[in-house]
Amino acid sequence: MKGGFEVKQEYTHISVILDRTGSMESIRDDTIGGFNAFLKEQKAQPGAATLTLVQFDTQDPYEVVHRFVPIQGVPELTRKTYVPRASTPLLDAMGRGINDLEKSLSALKEEDRPSRVIMAVVTDGQENSSQEFRKDQIEKMIRERTEADGWQFAFLSADLAAISDALCVGIPAHAALLYESSSKGTSRAWTALASRTSEYRSGRKRKFGFEQADREHPEQEP
Repeated sequence: MKGGFEVKQEYTHISVILDRTGSMESIRDDTIGGFNAFLKEQKAQPGAATLTLVQFDTQDPYEVVHRFVPIQGVPELTRKTYVPRASTPLLDAMGRGINDLEKSLSALKEEDRPSRVIMAVVTDGQENSSQEFRKDQIEKMIRERTEADGWQFAFLSADLAAISDALCVGIPAHAALLYESSSKGTSRAWTALASRTSEYRSGRKRKFGFEQADREHPEQEP
């Protein structure tokens, strides 16, 4: 990631804010498999990329598992490194994630900063225990980072109310994906996230966004 216009142009940073609250237990192995499949696809893509992985629950509202690790060096999740528990401080995780990423980027030299930034939030439920951030604060933060710096936000949830909340805090509808909390539904969601991230990284799409096929119910598959 040393200076140089060409390098900067192909460098993407990906932040994943991952729910590991107790309700994720039913899709624990599917979430692990989905993340690992996402990781495998990103490692196969051309161009530089780094990844930050944060897990959240009320016992640890913001656990940084990896911070700006080159994508090729990011290890897979396992049942030891992903253990669902406790409740869902979703707004706090998002707020801290945005602030943390902004601080990390500002510490880099201008020529070393990524030209593309994606923050993906993956959850199975609705906010229920945040103490630090409110919806209006998150909305302002997302709007500022999108308008000023071109950050792309993605939000995946198995809860319709959580999707509604995401839209209220400024996640665009095309970047929000409702998925079924099942093995097949979880797998499809991570596959969609991987595909759309790859499209954005490659420059094939100017903005991150899910497609209609990503939104089909698993039972609609042939």
